[in-house]
Amino acid sequence: MNFKPSNPAETYRQKRYIEKEIRDLPPPEVQAQQQSERLIELIRERIEQAGGKITFAEYMSLALYAPGLGYYSAGTQKFGRSGDFVTAPEISPLFSRCVARQCQPALTELETRHAVKPVILEVGGGSGVMAADVLAELERLGCLPTEYQILELSADLQQRQAQTIAAKVPHLKERVRWLTSLPSKPFNGVVLANELLDAMPVHRFSLPAHGVPREAYVSWQHERLAWQFSEPSSDQVAERITAIANFLGEDRPREFVSEVNLAAEAWVKTMAHCLHTGLVLIIDYGFPRQEYYHPQRSAGTLMCHYRHRSHDDPFVYPGLQDITAHVDFTAVAEAAFAAGLHVAGYNTQGFFLLAAGLNDMMTEVDPDNAAEYLRLSQQVKMLTLPSEMGELFKVMALTKNVELPLQGFTLQDLRNRL
Repeated sequence: MNFKPSNPAETYRQKRYIEKEIRDLPPPEVQAQQQSERLIELIRERIEQAGGKITFAEYMSLALYAPGLGYYSAGTQKFGRSGDFVTAPEISPLFSRCVARQCQPALTELETRHAVKPVILEVGGGSGVMAADVLAELERLGCLPTEYQILELSADLQQRQAQTIAAKVPHLKERVRWLTSLPSKPFNGVVLANELLDAMPVHRFSLPAHGVPREAYVSWQHERLAWQFSEPSSDQVAERITAIANFLGEDRPREFVSEVNLAAEAWVKTMAHCLHTGLVLIIDYGFPRQEYYHPQRSAGTLMCHYRHRSHDDPFVYPGLQDITAHVDFTAVAEAAFAAGLHVAGYNTQGFFLLAAGLNDMMTEVDPDNAAEYLRLSQQVKMLTLPSEMGELFKVMALTKNVELPLQGFTLQDLRNRL
């Protein structure tokens, strides 16, 4: 293999990774390279301290959230056209307007029938676009929450969110408050989690056709990060892997690799404890269990996003790329039920948005403004078509101590598939 580096970025790539796996990815800038190098050293130290390997869940946590070095904690552009990926709120304000229309009856119910002052808590505020658009729509509906809270650990993202809100809805910015930890006392209101659970650290495992299940660890071999497979790291992980093996049965593929997101389940239980009365709205990409652990999905769901390119190698540019895994919504529902939450609705994003009034919003567009109508039509297609985000992304509604009108689940409710 002839590979002669001609600049520092290529030298960095040659040193750490196999050329064929990253040949199509643009090299990072020098400052970004240095950040990634520092994170690699931190990970290498953790591996040495742990005796030669760490779980993939710990690696993913460091790669995404290590203070000052992880993907979400370092000051680089993540969201939008100039970042690494685009989320639904960045695609169109219509998305957040529909979310607001699902929040509106919940807020009204809590204030009128339960005599409480409801708040909205958005966990992981992204660029701040969803918060701004949700607030703007709730203002149009005459149903602003007492407070819009954003739980965001990244100071850089907090600053960007504040700038976005100040630019889009400056008269409402005083209603927004940032948190760095969950409220200490149970609260009443609506919790919004858009593309949150997919970014939580997962345990990865391998089920050979014959032999014992193994958990995937991360080690340091031949001067680079590498996979290492061994016995499960805990009884909880072992029990979950065994249950999945039994689910697949003896006819599973020659080797079946997938993920378990215990962090997402723990988050649901924590939210059940924090919420006294209200609604939790989870929007993310994923499947019910029978589809998640389907024999044809034998390579798992782990994906990485770097400058609008997707691949499956989590060891490329640590700290500079997003690492995600699809959500097992059956596991989320089970965790919710065990924690005292009611699974009140489960739907595809496309049908949820249509039920929440997406078509009505399109009728508001001036029919003589062809350019604007075409622009919004393209956005609607991206949000709703099965070949885009409409089918892969799901919406789950969890409630506690209240029965709520759930408009977004009136056209279709897929709870029977969980």
